[in-house]
Amino acid sequence: MTFTLWHLIVTAIIVAVVVAVVAVLHTRHKDIQKVAYMMDALEDGELNFRFQDKNKFNRTLNRIRVIFERQRQAHEQDSWTKLIRVLTHEIMNTVAPISSLSDALAKSMDENGHSELDVKAGLETISDSSKNLIGFVQTYRQLSGVAKPVRKALVLQELMNQVIGLNSEFVASCGAVCSYHPQDPDLMIYADEGQISQIFINLIKNALQAEAKHIRITAQLGKDDEVIIQVGNDGKPIPVSSQEQIFIPFFTTKKEGSGIGLSISRQIMRNHNGSINLLKSDASQTVFELRFL
Repeated sequence: MTFTLWHLIVTAIIVAVVVAVVAVLHTRHKDIQKVAYMMDALEDGELNFRFQDKNKFNRTLNRIRVIFERQRQAHEQDSWTKLIRVLTHEIMNTVAPISSLSDALAKSMDENGHSELDVKAGLETISDSSKNLIGFVQTYRQLSGVAKPVRKALVLQELMNQVIGLNSEFVASCGAVCSYHPQDPDLMIYADEGQISQIFINLIKNALQAEAKHIRITAQLGKDDEVIIQVGNDGKPIPVSSQEQIFIPFFTTKKEGSGIGLSISRQIMRNHNGSINLLKSDASQTVFELRFL
């Protein structure tokens, strides 16, 4: 009788432990699924999810979502502020001389329409400034009008051969060398050939303008099977103070340039569900990284 009672007690304890373990494993599996879902949403920039259960783990995940949402809003607000500041600066730099010169010409006219100022030269200056402003607006339209990509399977080796070939004369005239080194010659991406070529052409041009003598492009598969392409050069580094702003529209560190090349490149990569970032820029080299998912 005593043996039977102890047997029942032990059996009940074992069953309770097994049930508890199964419940914990089930909860853990659900929590892992929630984390995976949240990570996918964060990577896609979709922050409108919310876990309804009121347990501590779900509240923690919801707090993380709120933190990311606040950071994104702050970043977007900062980007818009910088963009508006650049736009205002460019427009005012063009409009101010037109306004002041127009006023000066008007005030210099006598009753007979004669002026002490060179009216022809003044009108030519106004015309040139107006054309510059029109050019600026057209550049902005180009930035805001990146076409939806028409994708197809592209062999990277063939794409790089084409890009490097198109730029070979310009590269050689700058006394530089551009080369491609894939981890696997059969690497492929699914992308718009023209748009992606534009990105690499822009990166090569930027490197040459920075007086680079060696431009090295590498490609490999990442741990999640994404294609990772790095474009490195040994030109003058991008100033540290400018590194966080180079993707802002119209921001440029060059005396001549529209400042939209990298902005358009980032837009193109986002339209491909990919990314482009500056990995480093110092005395040794400058490296941009593109990721295709």
